[in-house]
Amino acid sequence: MPHMVMQHDVDPKKELLKQLGDISDMDIYHNQLLCVVYTRPEKTKSGILIPDQNRKEDRIQSKVGLVVKMGPDALEDSSGTWFKGVNIKIGDWVVFRPSDGWSITVNGVLCRMIDDTNIRGRIAHPDQVW
Repeated sequence: MPHMVMQHDVDPKKELLKQLGDISDMDIYHNQLLCVVYTRPEKTKSGILIPDQNRKEDRIQSKVGLVVKMGPDALEDSSGTWFKGVNIKIGDWVVFRPSDGWSITVNGVLCRMIDDTNIRGRIAHPDQVW
């Protein structure tokens, strides 16, 4: 079954970064990644409306985030086994288990602080995963 294609009036990455604003004075420590939580828009590309209750649930259950900051030790592993071939960077959409992140708001925007080992993958577009 193909993924549900959502109606995006603006690029979701650009919109989330705009909402987040300037975080240049924020430091992330150790192996943490700061990810903005993706919530689906209200309508699919085919015109189906997503109920507000479902969209509110995205705030808790979303499995997708946009990497906006990384700690200095993120994705570093002296053994070379954990992150072999992994090249996650700021601006990437990543997938994680909702319970693995610490939910916080930054500049009024819902984010999650996540250990690098809890990132399960990278995707090209946030609508690929639910």
